[in-house]
Amino acid sequence: MKKLFIYIFITTSLSTRGIALAEPVTVYAAASLTSALQDLSKTAEKQGISLRMSFAGSSILAKQIALGAPADIYFSANVKWMDFLATEKLLEPNTRINLLGNALVIISPKNEKFNIEPHADFDFPNAFDGQLALGDPSHVPAGIYAVEALKKLGWWPLLKNRIAPAMDVRGALTLVARGECAAGIVYATDATISAGVEIIATLPDSLLSTPIVYPIAIVKGRHTPKVEAAMHFFQSDTAAAIFQRYGFRVLASGDKK
Repeated sequence: MKKLFIYIFITTSLSTRGIALAEPVTVYAAASLTSALQDLSKTAEKQGISLRMSFAGSSILAKQIALGAPADIYFSANVKWMDFLATEKLLEPNTRINLLGNALVIISPKNEKFNIEPHADFDFPNAFDGQLALGDPSHVPAGIYAVEALKKLGWWPLLKNRIAPAMDVRGALTLVARGECAAGIVYATDATISAGVEIIATLPDSLLSTPIVYPIAIVKGRHTPKVEAAMHFFQSDTAAAIFQRYGFRVLASGDKK
């Protein structure tokens, strides 16, 4: 009688490294996170977490996700576009966290700085010639924040026709670094890493109705062990040190929504 041998292989566990390296975790992240996340992804790789990054304006990425783009994690530069995905029921419940904070600064091309005082009595529109570079305020968070601050200061009426809108905050930074615009308003984190610009003023948080917050969440239907491992890494002390190196404020609350 022939014997039938059946071999059953049962995998009882998968290491984080095995899960992650099988297929990278796709992160759709705001352009202002580019440098920090590129650095962070190298450290994540050493820990067995493979990340695939896609950078653009928060609004563009949110709309792509709404149309079915294959993002595992969405990392926004403001709460508005995260709220948009939440309203569309495109986020995994209880995975949304306000992870980082940032600030707005006014910049000039390198070695072309001029005096500015960020208060309503200062005549900023006449302090420089030409255009003011912003992330497009119709949809880019940095530009939306900037316009809010300019209105609060009373500077907007004389500047609204001098805006050079960019697709994202990095685009605004580039316009100033190349000397195409005499001034711009960007995130402090972007200005800090650019050799082509100088920070000439920091806009107080009091000019904004809400603080600049970067929420992160898992996209609906993408909650897998490797994605969860990536989310834990973003919240780790190791990641916090990297974010702080690039000028971000790490929000200690771990506030889930």
